Amino acid sequence: MHVEISRFVYWGALVGQYITGFVCLAALLQALTERPPRWLHAVQRGWGRRELPAAWLRLTGISRESASYHSYEALLSGLNMSLDPALYLAIRRLTLLGVPALMAGITLVPPAGTIAQGTLYLVWSVCVCLWGAALWDKPWLESLQRMRAQRITREIYVISTQLLYLSGSSLHIHTKLMRCLPYARAIRADLERLLAEWYQDADSALRRFKQRLGTDEGMTFAETIGSLRLHESEAYYRLLREHIQDYKEKIELARESRKESASYVLFLLAGVPILYMFQIFIHPWVQEGQKLFQSLN
Repeated sequence: MHVEISRFVYWGALVGQYITGFVCLAALLQALTERPPRWLHAVQRGWGRRELPAAWLRLTGISRESASYHSYEALLSGLNMSLDPALYLAIRRLTLLGVPALMAGITLVPPAGTIAQGTLYLVWSVCVCLWGAALWDKPWLESLQRMRAQRITREIYVISTQLLYLSGSSLHIHTKLMRCLPYARAIRADLERLLAEWYQDADSALRRFKQRLGTDEGMTFAETIGSLRLHESEAYYRLLREHIQDYKEKIELARESRKESASYVLFLLAGVPILYMFQIFIHPWVQEGQKLFQSLN
């Protein structure tokens, strides 16, 4: 049996190596022969722009007018994921239905008796984690969205402060944004794309930039840039100063929330030594007292 298993593993590894080599060679040839697009917004890339066919929608019972579809659309947009929400919902439903069927099949089929017990427990653990992540996906998607929104708010605050600092110069708003580019990290790629598409169609570039950010602060920032592009007046810079104050308040609120969460975690960690002290020092005295009362009775 061990010889057959080793032979099976050997041939499986060999086939995997050939498949990996073929995929790498095909990707290399495609990268060498394909001409990069001139306008990035016109590229229809992979699954990011592909919508699920209507037949698959009917098969999986998904409607683009449902509340769940719109909620997941907002979540994925807030994470800067251009994946079709219907495709995500279809994968989620297939996971919720397929993982229990896979676990039942692994447990009930006769070849399951030849699987080692540790391997079976490992497969069960992975399946349970995958099923739980698919079932309770909204909380961690929302937490990721909040984390991304906080990073974007901090960077927009810094960039807006730099724009306010450059308000007295005669530079164009495009040049000012170029000066602010080193202060961007989370939105650097989106900002570079905005600057690259600026002179083709500034309004469309700002609209796509707003959609890529997908947060309220990002939308406000894009609208402010659009207003400054049309007319750099002192009123718009006063509005920018008000937005900077709002960003600062949101950053302070997020910092206080993180401090409160950290204090809860530290409070829970502080209880561990107390429990250990109870187990080492107090618990033996309790046991001795119980033995004494039992002997007296």
